[in-house]
Amino acid sequence: MKGIIFDFDGTLVDSMPMWDSLDRRFLTEHGITPPPGLSDTVKSMTIPQACAYYAEHFPVHMTPEEIAEGVIGLALRLYREEIPLKPGAEHLLRSLAARGIPFGAASANAGILLDTALERFGLTELFAFRLTPDGHLRGKEYPDLYLAGAECLHAKPEEIVVFEDALYAAKTAKRAGFYTVGIYEPMQDADWAAMQTVCDRTADSLCAFDCDTFFAAFAQ
Repeated sequence: MKGIIFDFDGTLVDSMPMWDSLDRRFLTEHGITPPPGLSDTVKSMTIPQACAYYAEHFPVHMTPEEIAEGVIGLALRLYREEIPLKPGAEHLLRSLAARGIPFGAASANAGILLDTALERFGLTELFAFRLTPDGHLRGKEYPDLYLAGAECLHAKPEEIVVFEDALYAAKTAKRAGFYTVGIYEPMQDADWAAMQTVCDRTADSLCAFDCDTFFAAFAQ
């Protein structure tokens, strides 16, 4: 193996409970009662896609861009002040860096939120790259982010480990040829059995990779 691509939310940072309620909080603040199941509807969308959905389906009287600005503003404060790392994340990242194993982040989230969290934790300089959807990189229903990460790592997909907590994203990475590790996320519990089938390896937390046997794969 030649490098690692990490998902961010739910894999490196414990932000999924916040995202599960953020859309409802935003709509409630604008006088709208969120329908049941809204979080499930938008959980695989990028922020621009979700905001376009809100603009189309709810009377918020805002453009998707204005909605995105409001949602990101709410999230930014929490990323700056409250959201913690997942157990074992910092130790794993620093262990990888100490061993010279390159890694980066590929996330459907907004780049400013990743940057804010990594700066707060003092981890920014450890990452070789940070990729999020933009004009030419689509969300994780498509392999764009993973393939761009492979280019950054100057390696083939089969030479790269992808860490994911979301089933749909793990499926995308696996189909694209990456070695895929599924990390348990309580908010995705209903998908855990399927994750164990799809991924090459699964673990209850990142603490499971605090061992030389895992790192040894990168020496081959």
